[in-house]
Amino acid sequence: MAAAPAARHDALRWRLGAALCLAALLAACGSAPRSGPGEAGGNSQRDGPPANPPPDLIDRPDAVPRVEPIRSGGPNKPYVVAGQAYTPVATDEAIAETGLASWYGRKFHGQPTASGEIYDMYGMTAAHRTMPLPSYALVRNPANGREVVVRVNDRGPFHRDRVIDLSYAAALKLGVLRGVAPVEVQRLTHDEIRSGEWQRGATLQAAAPPAPTSPVPDESAPSAALAQKVAAPEAAPVTATASAVAAAADAPQHTNAGGAGYWLQFGAFRQRQGANDLQQQLMRELAWLEPWLAVFDDRALYRVQAGPFASRGDALGAAERVRSMARLQPLLVQRP
Repeated sequence: MAAAPAARHDALRWRLGAALCLAALLAACGSAPRSGPGEAGGNSQRDGPPANPPPDLIDRPDAVPRVEPIRSGGPNKPYVVAGQAYTPVATDEAIAETGLASWYGRKFHGQPTASGEIYDMYGMTAAHRTMPLPSYALVRNPANGREVVVRVNDRGPFHRDRVIDLSYAAALKLGVLRGVAPVEVQRLTHDEIRSGEWQRGATLQAAAPPAPTSPVPDESAPSAALAQKVAAPEAAPVTATASAVAAAADAPQHTNAGGAGYWLQFGAFRQRQGANDLQQQLMRELAWLEPWLAVFDDRALYRVQAGPFASRGDALGAAERVRSMARLQPLLVQRP
């Protein structure tokens, strides 16, 4: 008879231990950064679009930026995914990048994000590896001129060549549901949100100083680069250097201004003046590039581009000259 209570006691201890282990596992899953589709840590279910998306999804409003306190610790603590360490920004800093965007859908719908909020693929949200959580970001698709505002509340994507993971709804509105696509990303600071400056033509510069070993990007896989806002040009003229004169002599002949072909994009602006300022700055600092420069009005965005080049090779060669002389990394695009 004495053995029965002991057996029941052992069984109870086993059940309590199992319950505690399960609770710890669930807690770890809720706080860990999300693993993207096909990445280590993801489940075997394939990601993809919803079976029956709402018919009015394309008309859903963007996220409305508001000042939210940046959380201390939690989703803003350093973390490791697949052996790679990441250190999130923990202050209200301006961040601008160009690179590839991906999206995530039904596989993660209804699951906790890195911030603890529940992921809604029909919401205007996004994931970023190091942007402080929560944040608001303006995302533009340079291929079609569309832009959306998203609330960043998750971590990812964990592919080196991607800069942001969009919700299904955000990807739909940007026109990037077919796969990864080049985008321009700008984090909205608290001051920009308070003042509304971002709505009055905040600048997103698509050319930035690359890392010393960074390759020249192409339209299929532009490397992510932190961008800097372009300062207003100085009034004093800049004398062309010997290297600039040599570059001008070596440059391909320019015969088809404004036409179709390969172009190098240096920036996209919501106001014409910003584009004009950048064009003038490039003319002064890269005199050989002047005949190639143009400003295009593409659906409320003014794009500073140089071209067209007769071939992709010519465009990449010009991009390399720009990189070596001015430490700028333009984005290769193709205009129809």
